Amino acid sequence: MYPEQMTRPMAQQLENEGFVSLKTPEAVREYLDKKEGTTFLIINSVCGCAAANARPAAIAASKNEKHPDNLITAFAGVDGEAVKEARLYLFPYPPSSPSMAVFKDGKLVHMMERHNIEGRPVQVVAQELVDTFNQYC
Repeated sequence: MYPEQMTRPMAQQLENEGFVSLKTPEAVREYLDKKEGTTFLIINSVCGCAAANARPAAIAASKNEKHPDNLITAFAGVDGEAVKEARLYLFPYPPSSPSMAVFKDGKLVHMMERHNIEGRPVQVVAQELVDTFNQYC
């Protein structure tokens, strides 16, 4: 587990753009059990690809005209129980940090694992998210 004071600025980067940080399994269920609407989940991370690719791409895509109703995040290595609960909703995908997922009407419709994020230009990752938002939102 990482000390929250170290990761706080990384979490705030998303929170400042409207993402809700989830700290408990109950909070995760509150959002991911919704049977109507769309939700965008980011499993945040301290790694370089989260800083260089995932967070900037997520923020850019969230500004698209069509975007999910709910923008949520949980921090791997900090919000342990929340992340563990969120990963139950990401089955059959293995744990991956960072990762990003879109849910529509309570169903997982798009998943980006670390290997889909790491090493790709921010614009490419953001465009994949925008295309997904345009399709499902």
